[in-house]
Amino acid sequence: MKILFLDQSGKPGGAELCLIDIAKPYGDRALVGLFADGDFRKLLQQHHIPVEVLATQPIQVRKQSNLLQALASLGQLAPLLAKVVQTAQEYDVIYANTQKALVIGALASFLARRPLVYHLHDILSSEHFSQTNLRIAVTLANVFASLVIANSQATHTAFIAAGGNAKLTEIVYNGFDAQNYQTAESEVKELQRQLGLEGKFVVGHFSRLAPWKGQHILIAALSQCPPEVTVILVGDALFGEEDYVQELHEQVTKLKLENRVKFLGFRADVPQLMAACDLVTHTSTAPEPFGRVIVEAMLCGRPVVAAKAGGAMELVEHGLNGFLVTPGESDELAQVINTCVVEREMTATIANHAQAIATQRFDIVAINNQIAQLLSQRLK
Repeated sequence: MKILFLDQSGKPGGAELCLIDIAKPYGDRALVGLFADGDFRKLLQQHHIPVEVLATQPIQVRKQSNLLQALASLGQLAPLLAKVVQTAQEYDVIYANTQKALVIGALASFLARRPLVYHLHDILSSEHFSQTNLRIAVTLANVFASLVIANSQATHTAFIAAGGNAKLTEIVYNGFDAQNYQTAESEVKELQRQLGLEGKFVVGHFSRLAPWKGQHILIAALSQCPPEVTVILVGDALFGEEDYVQELHEQVTKLKLENRVKFLGFRADVPQLMAACDLVTHTSTAPEPFGRVIVEAMLCGRPVVAAKAGGAMELVEHGLNGFLVTPGESDELAQVINTCVVEREMTATIANHAQAIATQRFDIVAINNQIAQLLSQRLK
């Protein structure tokens, strides 16, 4: 089977990292068509995945865009659509990996007479999308898709609640190669030395800096933790959220935590940085579709505390393979952090158990086989 994968982003977010793992086994039988250039293209090339930037300008539609804004973008979509239709002639299936990719992919599947698969990495709710975008996504999926792959039960449930056709959907969790998350102890110690983290209890947060990702909640919790607790924030603003980054710096200054919070920006050595942590936090204020960072931390053998909502609740069982806290509650988060500081043996047991479960449950080979079987069954 030859697959044309479509993705709107030039930047490597969670959906894009997932796409790398899915596309890689197909080799030259796949092409990833991007609607924007950037580091994601370079990452695909590093993995020897054929890639082509199909758009000449960014699509000016965001998750909260209204109908008029959506209609205004149709003119700029025409050249992109024509390019996708032309490219699709050489492939057996169009695989839309993001919402904008769904819009183009759905129209292209009709014009090129190719089946459409929609991989849903978002919770389709009013917390994340405008009503216009919700209706467009659900309608296009229902009318044009032969298969909708939801990356969690939470994502699946939201799709159905928004009017999605349950008969189209299958739940497939993200897959991971556990070998990518093994770091030598000597490398961990060197990284801690370079970052001035020796002798500290290191709490890591890994995501773009955005209000709904909740870095401010972690900083507030830190103010209630003993002096040896230090936070590293790995990630930066992506979508015009620089004001929030400034607010985080001001919060750190106000709470006199300048020596205990390190802003590391985007990093390529995430597994190594996770291994250098004593605890990894997930603090999203709105339900997360899946929670890739949670599984990555587990695979690194590090304990995780996650916000109790969305896909995170499918990944973490409190006290067994991690900890769950109420979203937005910094006091509750501080309690868990302080417990982990004191109860090192108990926390290590939980982390080891999580690593064993995650290695088996999210094995990339098994996940890719599951997707291949679905494609074979649904696209006959």
